[in-house]
Amino acid sequence: MTYEDATGYLLGTINETASRRNPHRLERMAAFLRRLGDPHLRYPTLHVGGTSGKGSTSTMLAAALTAAGKRTGLHTKPHLVSMTERARIDGRAIDEQNFADLLEEMRPVMDATSRDFGRPSYYETLLALAFLHFEREGVDVAVIEVGIGGTLDGTNLLAPQATVITNVGLDHTEILGDTHELIARDKAGIAKRGIPMVSDAHGIARETIEAVCADAGAPFFAVDDHATIEPRPSEPYGQSFAVKTAAAVYELSLPVLGRFQQRNAATAIVTFERLSGALRPSPEQIERGLTQLVVPGRMEFFPGFPSVIFDVAHNPDKAASLAEALRETFPNRRFSFVVAISESHDAANTLRPLFDLPASFVFTSFEAAGRTAERPQRLFNMAALAGVPARAISDPIEALAVARRQADGNHVVVVTGSTFLTGILRDWWVRNVVERSRS
Repeated sequence: MTYEDATGYLLGTINETASRRNPHRLERMAAFLRRLGDPHLRYPTLHVGGTSGKGSTSTMLAAALTAAGKRTGLHTKPHLVSMTERARIDGRAIDEQNFADLLEEMRPVMDATSRDFGRPSYYETLLALAFLHFEREGVDVAVIEVGIGGTLDGTNLLAPQATVITNVGLDHTEILGDTHELIARDKAGIAKRGIPMVSDAHGIARETIEAVCADAGAPFFAVDDHATIEPRPSEPYGQSFAVKTAAAVYELSLPVLGRFQQRNAATAIVTFERLSGALRPSPEQIERGLTQLVVPGRMEFFPGFPSVIFDVAHNPDKAASLAEALRETFPNRRFSFVVAISESHDAANTLRPLFDLPASFVFTSFEAAGRTAERPQRLFNMAALAGVPARAISDPIEALAVARRQADGNHVVVVTGSTFLTGILRDWWVRNVVERSRS
């Protein structure tokens, strides 16, 4: 099987049992992993959920563990460009042929599982492949991001050393519920007896998570109760700050933008301080790991004329964080947005915080298996009703070109919305702008 064969096969499963709330979903994943030898139980894990920030927090945890000399697996979703990104060790994605070989090895197990529970979904297959890759490569620890929710997510079969819920917002409401309390309850389903739970959730979401942890017998640690953040003078296009806990003061310099990343770093640190023994990095190792942090597609800045930012902000919570970060980082600047949003997402509430910025918009589309983009004209109509200047251009490459041409020296171009759009245009940018500038 080639890598092209493997991706073709997986794309053919993308709509099968995807994101459906059925009572046998976790049973299917358990049977699937059991037939693979339960690879997810062969190494220590950290389990990270939440609405926003869980991918960045997972990446921070993994970066610090790698800096501590641990061979560290990292599974996050969704991927930006390649499925191989979902199984990384020490920051390196699995080799394409290795990916294909593992999937071919898994096919008979998938067929056997299908006879009892239906075929494992696209997401479940990629998750199991990551678990198997980490076992075969002998990782010392793996950081695993939750897919959707928590209670019935395929990752909830882990036996982690710690669990994390970064925050709670209104996303995937058709699956998880339409209130912060319902969503928090579902996400808190990853709590395990005796296993520390760290969370940066607030209000009713925090209260709900804390109550679920009490029922489950899981010690609960709120980030605000155990860490404070102090600003430091920062370099352009990066940020310096300190995180103070009862145990230590961490002097951090992050090469990423957005004050929300400070909250994610504090969450990672409080999590590390809940660990015991050799798995817990030293403050110096945490500082070193976060200094080398790379989080593609999360307030990722490319300087130029105009400068370009790529940020996945596909729900209202993420969009609000993006808008706040842009105001903080680029005061007195204007923005030229390139935006596409999946049809299944809450476009109106995602766009609302962006409409409050001094900005113009080019709405576009994308093509992706199993996903449908909202029509650019419909997004344009939302902007028109809000009195915001906008255009609708279906081709994403052309949309980016138009946004760049519209920008002057005071503008920053921001590519955001769907993960698919961000991945497509970031890949194009790296190949056609960044690499050419280096040659």
